[in-house]
Formats: sequence, structure tokens, C-alpha cells
Amino acid sequence: MKTFITGASGYIGGSVAARLVASGHAVRGLVREQAKADLLRARGIEPVIGSLDDTDLLLRECRRADGVVNTANADHLASARVLLDGLAGTGKALLHTSGSSVIGDDARGNRLSEAIFDEDTPFVVAPQKQARHELNAMLLAAAARGVRTIVICPTMIYGMGSGVNPHSIQIPFLVEQARAAGVVRVVGQGVNRWSTVHIDDLSALYLLALEHAPAGSFYFAENGEASFAEIGAAIAARLGLGRVDSWTAEQAASEWGMSRAYYTFGSNSRVRAKRARRELGWSPRHGSALTWIRDEMP
Repeated sequence: MKTFITGASGYIGGSVAARLVASGHAVRGLVREQAKADLLRARGIEPVIGSLDDTDLLLRECRRADGVVNTANADHLASARVLLDGLAGTGKALLHTSGSSVIGDDARGNRLSEAIFDEDTPFVVAPQKQARHELNAMLLAAAARGVRTIVICPTMIYGMGSGVNPHSIQIPFLVEQARAAGVVRVVGQGVNRWSTVHIDDLSALYLLALEHAPAGSFYFAENGEASFAEIGAAIAARLGLGRVDSWTAEQAASEWGMSRAYYTFGSNSRVRAKRARRELGWSPRHGSALTWIRDEMP
């Protein structure tokens, strides 16, 4: 299968590309820079230099590919429309990467939400995430246009990636700020919880979905969950630091930005990946981000 991947030098895209190459796919990957293009080629991925704003390039890659995987940007509406136009009427797969902050709340680290969403649960979407929710809905509805659209919605991803960029977002960010400050910081009391998924298990899901998922499919990706207080304590133990400090959301926003403070680290995002297990036979092997932090995190 000939597959075109956007974000091929990123954490998710690079790991997915590596999994596809190992499974016999011929992969072309979108990157912005020649230096990263050289790194992709060394990994058996044919680089395509450009960006999500290059309409002609995206249309050309849609024509030559058997399937397209978008890992570059969960919220880039214009490129999503171009990819749909390029694949319309072909029956080819378009696998889009979303993110479970789409159902994130305004807990500010101080409240554990009892709400746990699966693919059949009506979503509660904050105004700030409505655009992402609508983009996902647009993609799923495009199954009627003859595109095998699939949306995968990962939770907090952990583990070392197998691509050019091996590092995820949330846990490494907390580690780096802890190294700089000499203390791990969490938003509020850190009682808010996120579901988690290991990058290797997520990459396996992408392969299954690309090869087998029906048109109009939406899948959460998770296997386990943890609170940020637990994550902070595990990081502190791994780094040999004495404590975990609590920041108000306002303090965190002033240093980290509002999106990180209120959503990336301050919200609850609890989901269950029922459909991937049921429909695709997805069987994740890694169950604890906390164990990975304490025992395996570099």
C-alpha cells in the first residue's frame, strides 16, 4: 500500500511511518526542511518537502497514494478540506489525528470528573474546542463523498517514539520544567485525570485502522489513566526531586500559556477505547504511564 503521511518527522507521524514501513507499506512523508527530509530517507521514507498550505502538493499526493494519514495538525481546517477534495470518490482512506482534549473540561487541576466518554457517549465539548469537534464531524460525514474517512483520537501519549522526534508533549514538558526549576509543578491539586496510551500501541492502532477500518469510523486510543498528581510524583521520583508543587491555573497560564494550563495539564480527559478493541481487535500491551516514567523513561 502506498501511503502519504503529513507530519512525518513528528512524534506520532514518525512512529506511525516506521510501523507502516516495517509492515511493507511504501511511505511518502511531508516535511518542511531538507535536513529532516534526509533523516526520513535514511529510515526508508520518501520525503516530500512542503507544508499543509501547499494545496497543489497535497492534491498531487492524494492522487498517487492509496491512503493518506494526517498527523501534522488536528485543527488545520483548510488542509483537511483539500485532502477530502483530493480523495473524493476514490474510496481511499483518509486517517486524521485528533486529540482527546476535545472533551476536556475546566477543572483547573482541582476536580476529578466522573464523566468517562467512549465512542458512543454524547460528547460535552467546551467552546474553545468546538472547532476541533466540528472538523472531526466534517471528516466523518465525508464518507458520503466516497472517502474512507477515519478519525483517531489519542489521549496522553507516552513512551519513546521510533521516528525522527522520539519525544511526546505532556510528560517531557513537565520533566523539562522540573529540571529547570528543581521541582515538579502541576496545575491545582493535580487530581484531574487523563487517559493514556503508549506510542507503540497507538502506532499499531493506526496500522489496523488504515488497513481495516470502515468509512466514517471514530476511535479513541487509550489503555489506562493517571492523575497529574500521580504523574508528578512519578517524575519527581525518577529525577530524584523532593516534592511536587501546586500552581494555580492562572500561575501556570502566565508561564506555560493558557492552552497548556487549562487543557493540556489542567483538564480531565477520561475516555475508553471500546470501538477499536471491538471492531479492529486492537490489543494494547502497555498499561501504565506511571510504571514507564519510574522504570523506563530516559
